[in-house]
Amino acid sequence: MTEIDSNGSVRELSFPMARRCPFAPPPEYERLRADSPLVRVQLPHGGTAWVVTRHAEAQQLLTDPRVSSDANRPGFPSVRPPQEPPADEGTSSAEPLTAEQLTELAEIAQFHEGQFINLDPPRHGHYRRMLISEFGARQMNELRPEVQRITDRLVDDMLAKGSPADLVEDLGLPLSSLVICRLLGVPYEDHEYFQSATRTLVQLDAEPEQLKAAMEGLIDFLDELVKAAVREPGDNLIGRLINEQVGSGELTRAALVGMAFLLLTAGHEATANMLPLGMLTLLEHPRQLAELRENPALLPGAVDELLRFHSVSDWAAFDRVATEDIEIDGRKIMAGEGIFVLSASANRDERAFERPDTFDIHRKARHHIAFGYGVHQCIGQNLARAELEIGLGTLLRRIPALRLDKPMDELPFKYQNFVFGLHAMPVRW
Repeated sequence: MTEIDSNGSVRELSFPMARRCPFAPPPEYERLRADSPLVRVQLPHGGTAWVVTRHAEAQQLLTDPRVSSDANRPGFPSVRPPQEPPADEGTSSAEPLTAEQLTELAEIAQFHEGQFINLDPPRHGHYRRMLISEFGARQMNELRPEVQRITDRLVDDMLAKGSPADLVEDLGLPLSSLVICRLLGVPYEDHEYFQSATRTLVQLDAEPEQLKAAMEGLIDFLDELVKAAVREPGDNLIGRLINEQVGSGELTRAALVGMAFLLLTAGHEATANMLPLGMLTLLEHPRQLAELRENPALLPGAVDELLRFHSVSDWAAFDRVATEDIEIDGRKIMAGEGIFVLSASANRDERAFERPDTFDIHRKARHHIAFGYGVHQCIGQNLARAELEIGLGTLLRRIPALRLDKPMDELPFKYQNFVFGLHAMPVRW
């Protein structure tokens, strides 16, 4: 979709577009979705990309083999400023790389391999298969008692301290952090460090130097953790991958660091945001909240409706590039053009969901794409659902008088982050 400026010239719409309401996607999405399933937009640092606005076409493109997740491909879209290449790159006077430098470059490449979210099949499947057994429905059901114990301890602490409390700092962040630390084998005393680093990584307006420092620091931290685990593997995900995959030569140590980086950063950020945001939504819909309290069996469906309703990651994990020409609805994505799938728009598509702007815990919403779709669908979705069901269910059961401690319009929302949520949510009871 294009717009006409005051001079009569055609211009592309700027992307990304900001949310302006905690319970709705950017208001432009509805207009874009009505216009076309495929809209060209202007990126903040030059160039254009396509955004996918409707549910069916989002599923179609997320499973199309002509669409790549490889961020190293030419044309892959980004909302970040382009990185400056080294000053001597490409010059004939550059000295040959030493063996040590070549080894370091190989390790960096392997680190990025481990972040398999940015790989295409079959390389993507090579790494994903190593984790399927760790995040399956059965394994997550076995983990639920531990998630419940962690949640109860955190709620115990909230009640002992007394109101007011901050549902972000006192429950959302520590619950997701404790669970992912337990799974990976990361010492929980280090959680404040990686929480701080991941906060920087998901800020749209973070300076390049801040991003570089946060990423390098977290990589070094995880590298030391993996080195220690190689010497003495524990009974945790990293330990099992060392015993079963690194030991067999299927996985390098550097790739394991990349895998741990992906799981740690992705494994707590979305849930940490969704839990307070979900509780806020229920507080704003008291009849449905009361119904959930009376009938906890409705919680799994309510969680999927919350995931659909908010779609907190929106386009952040759904950036792609076309490897061949693709035609949709009379518009052609050319090979080498970037694509962003707007999950927050697709999940409000009237063609896929009746009255999509209404929050309804009775909705059959499992076909939402908040976790993506196809081979790249989030591997941790069963864990996220378990944490949200247990976290929200425990609050409903144990603190029935929970309420906001500030007016809604005074709450600090993360409008400038890749992942939407709350900076703080003061509550009392």
